[in-house]
Amino acid sequence: MKDYIKENYSNSPSIKKLIDCLKTDKDLSCLGLVGSSRAYVVAAVADITGGHNFVICSDKEKAAYFYNDLENIFGEKDLDYSKKKVLFYPTSYKRPYEPEKTDNTYILSRTEVLQRISTSERKTIIVSYPEALSEKVVTRNTMNDNTFKTKVGDSISLDKLADTLVDFNFEHCDFVVEPGQFAIRGGIVDVFSFSNDYPYRIEFFGDEIDSIRSFNPIDQLSIEKLREIILIPNLQDYNINNDRETIFQYLKNKAVVWIEEENYLEERIEKEYEKAVNIYNEKDNIAEEPDNIFEKGNVIFSQLDNFKTISFGNFTNSKERTPIVFNTSPQPSFGKNFDMLLNDMKNLTSEHYKIYCFSESKKQLDRIQSILNDIQKTDETNSDFIPITHSIQSGFIDKDSKICCYTDHQIFERYHRFRLREGFASSQAITIKELYDLKPGDFVTHINYGIGRFDGLETIENNGRQQEAMRLIYQNGDLLYVSIHSLHRIAKYSSKDGTQPKLSKLGSNSWNKLKEKTKSRVKDIARELIKLYAERKNSKGFQYAPDTYLQTELEASFMYEDTADQLKATVDVKRDMESETPMDRLICGDVGFGKTEIAIRAAFKAVCDSKQVAVLVPTTVLALQHYHTFCKRLKGFPVNIDYISRFRSSKDQKKALEDLKNGHIDIIIGTHSIIGKNVVFKDLGLLIIDEEQKFGVSAKEKLKQIQTNVDTLTLTATPIPRTLQFSMMGARDMSIIKTPPPNRYPVETELHTFNPEIIRDAIQYELARDGQVFFVHNRVQNIQNICDMITSYVPGVRVGVAHGQMEGGKLEQIMLDFIEEKYDVLLSTTIIEAGLDIPNANTIIINEAQNFGLSDLHQLRGRVGRSNKKAFCYLLSPPLSLLSDEAQKRLRALEDFSDLGSGFNIALRDLDIRGAGNLLGAEQSGFINDIGFETYHKILDEAILELKETEFKDIFENELKEKKFVSECVFESDLEILIPNEYVESSAERISLYTELDHIQNEEGLTRFTNNISDRFGPIPIQTKDLINTIRLRWIAKDLGFEKIMLKNKVMTGHLVSNQESEYYQTDTFIKIIKYAASHPQTCKVKELNGKNVLTIGNIRTVSDALGVIKEICDL
Repeated sequence: MKDYIKENYSNSPSIKKLIDCLKTDKDLSCLGLVGSSRAYVVAAVADITGGHNFVICSDKEKAAYFYNDLENIFGEKDLDYSKKKVLFYPTSYKRPYEPEKTDNTYILSRTEVLQRISTSERKTIIVSYPEALSEKVVTRNTMNDNTFKTKVGDSISLDKLADTLVDFNFEHCDFVVEPGQFAIRGGIVDVFSFSNDYPYRIEFFGDEIDSIRSFNPIDQLSIEKLREIILIPNLQDYNINNDRETIFQYLKNKAVVWIEEENYLEERIEKEYEKAVNIYNEKDNIAEEPDNIFEKGNVIFSQLDNFKTISFGNFTNSKERTPIVFNTSPQPSFGKNFDMLLNDMKNLTSEHYKIYCFSESKKQLDRIQSILNDIQKTDETNSDFIPITHSIQSGFIDKDSKICCYTDHQIFERYHRFRLREGFASSQAITIKELYDLKPGDFVTHINYGIGRFDGLETIENNGRQQEAMRLIYQNGDLLYVSIHSLHRIAKYSSKDGTQPKLSKLGSNSWNKLKEKTKSRVKDIARELIKLYAERKNSKGFQYAPDTYLQTELEASFMYEDTADQLKATVDVKRDMESETPMDRLICGDVGFGKTEIAIRAAFKAVCDSKQVAVLVPTTVLALQHYHTFCKRLKGFPVNIDYISRFRSSKDQKKALEDLKNGHIDIIIGTHSIIGKNVVFKDLGLLIIDEEQKFGVSAKEKLKQIQTNVDTLTLTATPIPRTLQFSMMGARDMSIIKTPPPNRYPVETELHTFNPEIIRDAIQYELARDGQVFFVHNRVQNIQNICDMITSYVPGVRVGVAHGQMEGGKLEQIMLDFIEEKYDVLLSTTIIEAGLDIPNANTIIINEAQNFGLSDLHQLRGRVGRSNKKAFCYLLSPPLSLLSDEAQKRLRALEDFSDLGSGFNIALRDLDIRGAGNLLGAEQSGFINDIGFETYHKILDEAILELKETEFKDIFENELKEKKFVSECVFESDLEILIPNEYVESSAERISLYTELDHIQNEEGLTRFTNNISDRFGPIPIQTKDLINTIRLRWIAKDLGFEKIMLKNKVMTGHLVSNQESEYYQTDTFIKIIKYAASHPQTCKVKELNGKNVLTIGNIRTVSDALGVIKEICDL
C-alpha cells in the first residue's frame, strides 16, 4: 500500500517537470514542500533517475529523521547494508579531534558509503548533514589499495589471511564484538570489517575457504551464508598518513545533490572547521593538522558547482534557481480531540482526498479507528483511512495529488524518535553475561558446603582419563573440587552492598545450621502469603463490566506507545476485575516503565462501573504528584479526583471526606490516613497501593482487613528478582514490566570535568526552555557551598536544597515547592533517586559521578527524560586519567548507552539483590547477606514446596498430583567427558559454556546449545558430545527415580529414592526397573547397599550406552 503514495508522486506533473528540468538546468529549487513530503519527492525522483542522490539536511537530527523516512518508504528498515538503497553518512566522531572517541559504528557507516560510491553505479540515496561534509575521506586510490576481496573456494592459508588482517591494523582478540577486530579459533576466522553491519565467520578446510557466513556479535551466532565478501580496515584513522579529499571530490559528477536550507550550509561547515582548529590549538599532541582532515566551508560550497543541485526546505535561493512549485501543508494539530480529527477527515473525503494514517504499530491504528467508530456509532467494518504500518516523521496534505498523510504520533502528540545504527559491541559490553560469569577470585556459594572462593578450572586425571573440575578454596586453604556435572549447585555469591563474605569451613556444621535457620524464617513469610491467597480464592468480589468506548479512548490517548509488557499487564488487570474472585495483583517495573498508567486505566474502569477508588501512597509528595498525574490524564473524562494530605487545611480535608462519604468523589489519593477509621467510602471497589515496600507493618495489617473482598492492585518499582517470582507465583498474581517505553527520548549524557561554564550553560539552557534542573551532590557537609557557587554562576536562579538529614516536613515542603516550580534548581543528595517524577525537570547534573555505582547513576538519570522533551545528563568528575579503570569504564558506559533499555540491564543485577530484601522485609536481607542471593532462593523454593506438601495440602491438591520423587540426579564418571582445551581455548568461555549447559532444562535448549557451539567453534569433538548426552541421561534418570548415577569401570550404578517408605516404591516407574532387571539377569542387579536400593548394570562403556539402557527402561 505504501508504494501507492510514492507511485502517485512518480506520476505527478510536478515531479515530471522536475525531472525534465534536471536534464537541462543545473540548479533547481523545490518550493512548498513540508514534513515528510520531501522524503517522498526525493524517493520518487531517485526511483526514476537512478544513480546516486546525495541529500544534505540542515543538522544531524533532521538527517536521521529523513533517513528513517526514506528507509520506511523503500521498506528497508531491517535490511543488510549490501541490499539497501538508502545509506547514512555521519561524522566519524562525536566531537572533532577526539580520536579516542571515534565511534566505530559511525566509521562503518562512512566506509559503506565510500565503498558503494566507488564500486557501484546502482541506485543509492545518501543522507548526510553539514558537519559530516567538513571531515575529509581517503582518496579512491587509498580505498582500492586497502580493500581485500575473498570468496568461498579461494585458496589462501589461514596464516596468510591473519597476516593481511594484521597489516590492515585489525586487532586480534578472543571474541569479535566491534569493527576492526578478528579472532582465530581452530579452522575458523571471525573478522569484523568496516564494510558490513555484521562480522564475518570464515571457515577453512585445509588452505581453502570452505564457507563464509555473517554472524551477530551479541550472541556470536551465524545469520546468513555468503558467497563473497570485502574486508576494509578503518580508513578514517587520523594517525595514519593517508591522502584525503572531500566527499564531493570522491562522488562522481553524475550524482544529484539535494540541499535543505542552502543559505546556512557554508556557514555550518565552516563552524565545524573552526571548532576543529580551536581544539587543535588547545591540544598539543595531535599529529595531523586540521587542514589535512577538515575542509573549509567555502571550498566545499564551491565544489557543489560540479553537480546538479536541487534545494528544498524553507530557506532556498529561489532567485538563482529554476523553481518547481508543490502545494503541500502540514498536518493540523488536533490537540488529541478526536471529534475535530473526524470532522477534518470527513471534509477531506468529501473533497476526494485519499487519507493515509501511519504508525509503527498496527494496534495503534486499530485503536484510532475504533475511537472514530465509537464517536460515529458505526460498526467495526467502517474505515475512515487507509492504515500504513510504518512511521514517517511528520504528516502532510498534498493538495495537488489529493493525498493526506497523518501520523499517529502527531495525533496523540507523542514524541517520535529516530533510529540510527547502534553499536552492538559497546551497548552490550557490560552485559548480563559478564555480571554472572565467574572469574578466579570470585566468591561462590555451594549449596552443600557454603561459601568458598573460585580458583579456576583444573584438569585432573581420573582412572587415567582427563577430566575438568572447578577448584574452590575454603577456610584455612582447604580445597574442594567440583565436577562440571554439578555446577548447578554453585552460584556466584552476591550480597546487598558488595561486602566480602566470610569463607565457610569444610566439615563443620555451621553452614547447615544457617540454612535450617533461614528456612524456618522463610516459612513464616511464605505461610502468611499462602493464607491470604487461600482466603481470597474463597471469597467473592464485584464483577466489572467489559470495556466501554470511553476506556478505549483513554487508553489510546496515552502519550507513549504501549510496550508488550504493559499491554499484557493491562489485559491481566482487566481480566482480574471482570472475574468474580477479588483481584490481588502485583505490578513490578523499573522507574518510568508505565506502572502508573496501568493504575489509571484500572481506576477509570472501576469508576465507569460507579465504584470508588482509593490510591494509597507512602509520602505526601507522591500524593500530590499522583493527584496531578491522575488529573492531567483523566482531563475531559467524567471523573472527580481529590487528595488528602497534611498540607491541606482541615476545612478542605473535611469537605473531601464528606464528599467521599456521599459518593461525590470517585478517586481519592492519600497517604495511610485514607485507610483510617474516620474515612468512610460510599462504595469502595478498587484499592491501588503504590510502592508497597515502603509501608509499615500496622498499615499493612489494616490493609489486610479491607483487602479480602476489594480488588487490590499493588505497584512496586523494585523489580522482583526473576527467581523469586516463581516462588511467589503460588501466592500472588504478578505482572512484570521489563521493557522501557519506546519513543522516549534517549537522555543525552555527557562527561565533563567540574567547570563553571558547563554548569552555567546547562542551567541557563534549561531555564530558557522553562524547565527545571536537578543538581546531585552527595555530601551534606559542603552542600551549602555548592548552593552559593550555583547562585554566583547563574545570578537570579532560585535554588532549593534538599538532603536526608532535614526534618521530614521541611524536606517535603521543599520538594513540593520544586514540583510547583517555585525553585529552578533542586540541589540535593541522592534522595531524589527514590521515585520523584517531575516531567518539567529535564536536566540533571551529577557532581563527583565517579563515586556512584552504575545502577545508582542509571536510577538518577531516570529522573529526567520522562516527558517528550529532550533531556540532558551531565556527569562531572575529575579528569579521566586520574580515575581508576573501573570508574572510567562505568562513566564511559553510561555516556555511551543513553537508552533506557540498556540501563535496565545494568541496574537489574544490583536491584535483584535490593529487591529481595525489600520485598521480604528487613530481617531477610541479613540472611541474604549471610548465604548469598541465589542460595537464598533455592531455600525459599524448597520451603514453599514443603508447605504445599504439608500444611496446605488441600489447597494445592492438583499441583501435588504431578509430584516428582527426585529433584535432581547427581552424575559421576571416570570417562573423559569435557570441552577440550584445543576446542575452546579461553577458560572463562569454557566455564560459561559448562554453566550454561548445566542449567538447560529441555531438549530444545540442548539442540540450540549444540548448534551454537558447532557454529562458533566448528565440529563438536566426541568428549563434548558425551558431555551433552550426560544432561539427557540425568533428565531421564531423574524421572525414573535415580538420585545418583555413576559410570565407572564399565559399570553403571544407579541409586534409587533413598526414603524406603516413599510412595515411589508403589509406582509403575519402579516396577519398570524391576522388570528390566528380571529380563537381563546376566548384566543387571537390584540390591540393597547400606540401607539404599541400588541398580547395577554391567558392560556400559560410554555415555551413549548408558543413555540407550535408560531409554529402554523408560519405554517398557
